[in-house]
Amino acid sequence: MRCIIHLDMDAFFASVEQLDNPELRGKPVIVGGAPNERGVVSTCSYEARRFGVRSAMPLTEAYRRCPQGIFVRGRGWRYAEISEAVLVIMSAFSPLLEPVSIDEAFLDVTHSFKLFGPGPDIARTIQRRVKDELGLSCSLGVAPNKFLAKLASDLKKPAGLVVITEENAKATLAPLPIEKIWGVGPKTAEQLKKIGFATIGDIQRADISLLERRLGVHGRDLWCLAHGQDERPVANSDEVKSVGHEHTFDVDIADLEAVKSTLLALAAKVGRRLRRKGLKCKVVHLKLRYHDFTTYTRQRSLGQSTNLDHEIYNAAVELLTAHFDGRPVRLIGVSVNQLSALGESVEQLNLLAPPPERQRKLAKVLDSIKEKHGEKSITYGKVKEYEE
Repeated sequence: MRCIIHLDMDAFFASVEQLDNPELRGKPVIVGGAPNERGVVSTCSYEARRFGVRSAMPLTEAYRRCPQGIFVRGRGWRYAEISEAVLVIMSAFSPLLEPVSIDEAFLDVTHSFKLFGPGPDIARTIQRRVKDELGLSCSLGVAPNKFLAKLASDLKKPAGLVVITEENAKATLAPLPIEKIWGVGPKTAEQLKKIGFATIGDIQRADISLLERRLGVHGRDLWCLAHGQDERPVANSDEVKSVGHEHTFDVDIADLEAVKSTLLALAAKVGRRLRRKGLKCKVVHLKLRYHDFTTYTRQRSLGQSTNLDHEIYNAAVELLTAHFDGRPVRLIGVSVNQLSALGESVEQLNLLAPPPERQRKLAKVLDSIKEKHGEKSITYGKVKEYEE
């Protein structure tokens, strides 16, 4: 039987701010920016959560709920530094380590028992080391698979350690709301509730054929997860899976050309990151958020993989033009995935475009200028300057 550990840092960004500035400890810290700005809360301390502040909440709403809160800007470099230190601690117990985000990761310790003891003991050691060496709190779940381990880490926050076994999995899951199942978002939850499913136990008692008729293949997946079944391995690949950038405007923008200008700047940043890593992409995603916070994501597959700014932009702007409805835009973002290393696929020649080698040489020159003189030292003609 497998043994998977899921580690989730507690109120990570806010905890790092409290760690680095002792005056913030015990106070409601809200990370994201000033309360009069248009951004959203990245995360907040548990003291702020008592006032109803939550991640992804507009900063203005966070201030309304917690005017005594201490609002700070995020320090991505510092969070990445701490995140790397946490991964180093985890990697001492198994090479099968899968970071999920900057503040959580899976670790497969199935074959580590002889060296370090059973899974719960390994989890306690990791938790203690993170606290002793980094001064931060984390919650861990130990279970036979990734779904159960992740769910377990969320059951007793902060500083919790919960073990789910094959024997107690169904009983542990049964009373929980269906939203706790991986992949059940608001729309799926609404569908399930309409046919009488409110808890995971309701799905456990259901006929799998009913779920398949209503939800297709996804219905079978939900039934398996509700029974604590999840065969996905811990993927210890160091490969980058996606690259993206997004921008929140200072004021809502209804001018499509202005939005396009910012999109071009974002596409250029994505292209530069791909080239720096020696990668190219096959799929381009657009993220579009309007003034009322309705958010749309669309994607387009490219004819061939690329890391050139204008090709990424062309795909993204095509999606933007097709789906822009005239409402003021709050946020625009572009990301790419299905990444591969340069040279892994054969390029098709576009007779109407500059030769690929010439385009790459131009991109390389532009990259070197930006490396030496800064991101804004040279831009495309239609790019409107914006702040990060």
